[in-house]
Amino acid sequence: MSEQSRRPHRPAKPYRRPQKDPVRVLAFDALRAVDERDAYANLVLPPLLRKARENGDFDARDAALATELVYGTLRRQGTYDAIIARCVDRPLREVDPPVLDVLSLGAHQLLGTRIPTHAAVSASVELARVVLGDGRAKFVNAVLRKIAQHDLDGWLERVAPPYDEDPEDHLAVVHSHPRWVVSALWDSLGGGRAGIEELLAADNERPEVTLVARPGRSTTEELLTEDAAVAGDWSPYAVRLTEGGEPGAVEAVREGRAGVQDEGSQLVALALANAPLDGPDEKWLDGCAGPGGKAALLAALAAERGATLVASEKQPHRAGLVAKALAGNPGPYQVITADGTRPPWRSGTFDRVLMDVPCTGLGALRRRPEARWRRRPEDLENFAPVQRALLGTALDSVRVGGVVGYATCSPHLAETRAVVADLLKQHPDAELIDARPLLPGVPDLGEGPDIQLWPHIHGTDAMYLALIRRTA
Repeated sequence: MSEQSRRPHRPAKPYRRPQKDPVRVLAFDALRAVDERDAYANLVLPPLLRKARENGDFDARDAALATELVYGTLRRQGTYDAIIARCVDRPLREVDPPVLDVLSLGAHQLLGTRIPTHAAVSASVELARVVLGDGRAKFVNAVLRKIAQHDLDGWLERVAPPYDEDPEDHLAVVHSHPRWVVSALWDSLGGGRAGIEELLAADNERPEVTLVARPGRSTTEELLTEDAAVAGDWSPYAVRLTEGGEPGAVEAVREGRAGVQDEGSQLVALALANAPLDGPDEKWLDGCAGPGGKAALLAALAAERGATLVASEKQPHRAGLVAKALAGNPGPYQVITADGTRPPWRSGTFDRVLMDVPCTGLGALRRRPEARWRRRPEDLENFAPVQRALLGTALDSVRVGGVVGYATCSPHLAETRAVVADLLKQHPDAELIDARPLLPGVPDLGEGPDIQLWPHIHGTDAMYLALIRRTA
């Protein structure tokens, strides 16, 4: 009798169908949309969560976990890529993107959450079986077991170069930002290790939802009756939902009397509205108004003074969002679809002008973490002509004695002070106003006369504002 014939017969294991985990499948679907369609998570995730709740698949805890998995994975993508690269036998670019998304989700559960190791690995492998198939699930299992051998600090010691040898690359890996972004933010801060470490860490924190009570339509007292609501730190119209509340559950938000708006954006609008003028104060312009948050606050503030806001937006669909945000404003206003670089209004028409220009968005990486991986240094060159043209239009649109607010949601010097400096060189009929006194109680606004807000100092997006008066 042969050796093989003496072995006992072992029946093959019966095939087990993969168990679909709705939370992790939804998180995977959101990451694929971000990767494949260049979508933004804050636009993709809400409808996916809403559909899951309507289908009865999710409760509040499921929604919170799915949100953490998506945003946590996107924020830490650079760090996780460096770790995964150490655990695979091929260049990372040769790993199929859907496989990499499952690995990144698994890495975040292992290194960035309190999910037990065995649960993180098994749930990720099961997700791989559902969305990738059994073959690639084995690969996922092998890689995640390697990742599970160390905690996050242990991995950072292995994959991040020492700070003393390459400080920018060290910070890029440890804090999950592209190297060029680290360098740009460091320049904007003015040097020093402590500040840049705090800023990069703040970019990776989940921001609280901030609401704005639109004057004449809602009050902070009304919003403070919501669960876990506290007053904002700086804006008199701001209320924060400290436990990640759902804005759509707030009656004033559903009715458009209040909105979701970062406190930094509120401060920009307030500073422009409070700037001293010479002469009348009757006509205001928001020259890049979409999607309408600042326009809605400005329109409400204008109405209190008997002034009128014109909200102009180039893109028709964004102009529609502006009209929705302003609907019900207590005073007169107008929403138009127009290119701010070729305005339909006459020179010197307005008393106050806000020009919140298109930019790289490096000041809002807390809210749009995927933007840090999409932006490239060459994007600065693409935005520069538009930013300068829009600021030139703004100065031309304001009357002599009127004020322009130039704002960006980016602290990059090429998008902030460089643009303003170029305008002042070309226009002796313009002068900077010290904006800092217009935000009393807000500390550390910079050396002036412009304003730079920071996530790690003010708890806001990194909004920039320069106020410019037309003098002749």
